[in-house]
Amino acid sequence: MRALASAAAIALLLAAYAPSGHALEWSDSELHLQYGQLDVPSFAGGGKAKHLITTGQHAHGWKYGDNFVFLDMLDSRESGFQDFDFYGEWYSNFSLSKIAGRKIGGGLIADIGLVLGINWADDANVVKYLPGIRLSLDLKGFAFANLDITGYIDDSKGVASGGAPRESDSFMVDLSFARPFTLGRQNFSLEGHIEYIGSRKNRFGDKVDGWLLAQPQLRWRVTERLWMGIEYQHWMNKLGDGATDENTVQALLVWQF
Repeated sequence: MRALASAAAIALLLAAYAPSGHALEWSDSELHLQYGQLDVPSFAGGGKAKHLITTGQHAHGWKYGDNFVFLDMLDSRESGFQDFDFYGEWYSNFSLSKIAGRKIGGGLIADIGLVLGINWADDANVVKYLPGIRLSLDLKGFAFANLDITGYIDDSKGVASGGAPRESDSFMVDLSFARPFTLGRQNFSLEGHIEYIGSRKNRFGDKVDGWLLAQPQLRWRVTERLWMGIEYQHWMNKLGDGATDENTVQALLVWQF
């Protein structure tokens, strides 16, 4: 029942977020269900816990660029770390080619954009701002490939609010991509992202290790709107914990609308 309530809440969020259809060049919304066993960082007790993750995400293109938003609802099957939590990200990209009315870029770089991101975690009371640039890459066979280079600026409430300690600022490099392909008469897609966030220190002077997070998905298109597959998650120094390197495979179900 919790998963169904989560799915309904996320669907309503996407419906409220999407602008009126006539203003969009394209639009895509998805609802994900993932299930797998995730590592618990050592600072939260260590070990492993099975998680059900419900994700709603939406992307669209408009006159001056594109926007992307997602919201995770994480429900651990065991009490403690992430037994019910929310995490979301929002990115708005302003295309210099669209704004200038002519192509900005050349060769491998199809376009250059100015991007602003916001990362938000509910239980930890964390807010990060990510201003930077986006290089839209022209890679043969890819539906898209974007390289973001941004700051990673902390605006969290800190331990006084019952959340995680505030941190010094850092940077992020993120590659997001989608590569559709066919085998016989079946349609597949390899898509996801790979990010690196640099090390920083928390307000107590402790080091928060830089992390590498890769989340590629392999999807098989079952029907026009339904996909099945897996997501492989590799998270070196998970959540800045140098003692936790995660490697796990999660079952994946995607409804596209």
